Amino acid sequence: MKVVRKVDHRSIRLIGFFLLGLFALLAPPGIAADAPKFVGSQACATCHAAQTEAWAGSHHSWALREPTAGSVLGDFDNAAFEHKGITSRFFRKNDRYFVETDGAAGKPTTLEIRYVVGVEPLQQYLVELEGGRLQALDIAWDTAAKRWYHLYPDQDASAGNGLHWTGFYKNWQARCAVCHQTDFRKNYDARTHSYQSSWSELAVGCEACHGPGEAHVAWASKPAGYDAGRGDGLAPHGLLSPKGDRQTAEKNMCGPCHARREALDPDSTLPTTQFAEHYALSTLDHGLYFADGQQDAEVYILGSFLQSKMHEKGVRCSNCHDAHSGKLVAEGNAVCTQCHNATGRSDFPSLVLKDFDSPDHHHHAEGSAGAQCVNCHMPERDYMIVDGRRDHFFRVPDPLLSEKAGSPDACLSCHTGEAASWAAAAIDKWGSQRPVAGPAYAELFSATRREGLDQPRLADLAKLARDASQPAVVRASALREIGDQADPATVQSLAGLLADKSDMIRATAIRLWRSASAADRIAQLSPLLSDPVRSVRIAAALELASIPPEHVATDRRAALQAALDELKLSLAAKADFPEGQMAIGGLAMAVRNWEAAQAAFAEAVFMDPQLVQAWIARARIAEALGDPVEAAAILSAGRGKNPDDLEIASRLAPLLVQQGRQAEAVPVLRDVVKADTGNQDMRILLTLALLQSGDLTATAAELGVLRAATPERAEVLVLQALWELASGDAVGARETVGEIRRRHPELGLPPPLEALSLVP
Repeated sequence: MKVVRKVDHRSIRLIGFFLLGLFALLAPPGIAADAPKFVGSQACATCHAAQTEAWAGSHHSWALREPTAGSVLGDFDNAAFEHKGITSRFFRKNDRYFVETDGAAGKPTTLEIRYVVGVEPLQQYLVELEGGRLQALDIAWDTAAKRWYHLYPDQDASAGNGLHWTGFYKNWQARCAVCHQTDFRKNYDARTHSYQSSWSELAVGCEACHGPGEAHVAWASKPAGYDAGRGDGLAPHGLLSPKGDRQTAEKNMCGPCHARREALDPDSTLPTTQFAEHYALSTLDHGLYFADGQQDAEVYILGSFLQSKMHEKGVRCSNCHDAHSGKLVAEGNAVCTQCHNATGRSDFPSLVLKDFDSPDHHHHAEGSAGAQCVNCHMPERDYMIVDGRRDHFFRVPDPLLSEKAGSPDACLSCHTGEAASWAAAAIDKWGSQRPVAGPAYAELFSATRREGLDQPRLADLAKLARDASQPAVVRASALREIGDQADPATVQSLAGLLADKSDMIRATAIRLWRSASAADRIAQLSPLLSDPVRSVRIAAALELASIPPEHVATDRRAALQAALDELKLSLAAKADFPEGQMAIGGLAMAVRNWEAAQAAFAEAVFMDPQLVQAWIARARIAEALGDPVEAAAILSAGRGKNPDDLEIASRLAPLLVQQGRQAEAVPVLRDVVKADTGNQDMRILLTLALLQSGDLTATAAELGVLRAATPERAEVLVLQALWELASGDAVGARETVGEIRRRHPELGLPPPLEALSLVP
């Protein structure tokens, strides 16, 4: 007897939240209970007046402020802004600031501005919704043009869409706070979707970069020789001691907020901890970077900088940027010529000695845009409509390579009417040495993304991944392009990368083994469960999670469990992300915990109703548990939120037909066939549903289309015979059955046609 298991979704949600609660019990790595406390930037100002003054006007100090006459830059004098039929109004009342705009239900709602974000080139505004949820409005103030504008003018960010400003993607605590506040603690409650967040300082203060200052303040007030160190990473002066050389220390300090990365913790981390202990840096993925490594989406600098020769030679953030004001250390080309000049610089002995700030080098008029180093070597892209940010790859322009890679070219960004061949010829005419070949991966990544992964490209990507002369982020990106598509021989040839000195390469190489046998995965990946870097241990745990612990060697089980706990903690840290719930659901499916998977995917579509794959995953699980009616209900709900999505409709329609719900199936099938006219399978199903519902006229119309397109297909002939029989044409039906017997003798016929074929 088949056991049909009915899934109670109320129980599923409770199970899911219970699991998340277990995750939360795992204490996150952070500041020890006896560690110094945060004291605020004002405590630093007494002794560090010059640094405080420089910081006071910086973007760091403007990262988040309360709304006051001195901090609000936007027009709140009853200003109106209209976007896609919705008019928002900005006004003041008793020195408080308000916005009237569309709320979650699409109706006008009045809300108080709680905080302002940024100073230039734009300023955003936060309001507070139920449950302590701080949300960023999609309407921002352009501080240069003095205008209100919409940040996502081309997106459907209307009420009911997951991208609406009231939704989870626009939540401040989930997406932004750790990089805009000091000592931020998220404190998200997954059961109520609420926050009880806390922080030590509203903006990015002194301690965000120097660590908690309590012991340092105590040291400053004690007699000479007082040692504030406690043996827990504090220097004698009471501040945390950075680890590694200065370049590494600055990457660990600046990188977490100036990088496209996945956070492994929900809260702010200490500025002296290793980057990979708390974050997984994004590789040069399609959609984030162009094939030649140029920035495409918002990638926040670090991934670009790590590709550069400047990084290779030891250049650090503070060589160009003042740490306190955030401004450049010099004006214009002087930033670059502090190193790139005719006399050189002792700390960078490999510099080419030459006068670069000269028409002999840049071949443009003095003082012109083309004479500025950054315009050729750090091209700019606009983000958030008006925020221009420069690429930190520091590349040599190569118009022909950019054309092959499908990436922007610095020359053509100014000379917009010209072709790449024109720009290359101009450079050649100057007598300049154009690169013989640009980044080794540009054409390889471009071809792989455009045409897929064939054997020659697989071999080239594997070779690139093993090339120790390339930046680690590039080698890791080659592994990412391979993913889990490599053949076993290629995977084995890359096994040595699991011991690479770069934690990023070790973590990325782990995925190569996803399709390997359980025994091979255990053999190769179990040592990484004890890797010194947490992001690597988590990556290993993810690939081993589906393997029963008893299959792992006894002496490795404790390490596996510890790494799994770290994995769960990292997922729980993103429980307020729709994509975080997708990851939780994926892990639950890997370990065959169907209830937890359903809970996570249900939570994902609650957060973002447009997450089609979450609807489909829920339906697949319901079917696997023996409840096709529930699967159809899930897909129907998903279709209601995504009426134009063909994948949901294509999965829903067969379920409805199988359940005898032809009246519901027909409109779904008509939508699919209308959108995808060449989909013969769906048209056959539509014809069947019409026939079963008794609409013989509509059935005949669809049969005409099918007979014209695929006249010999067995299903079409069967439908033709059934329609003829239902229409009272027994002679025609018998002739069609004969045709079926001739063309498809192996085919079993439905009982009415089988009976018809037996009649003489």
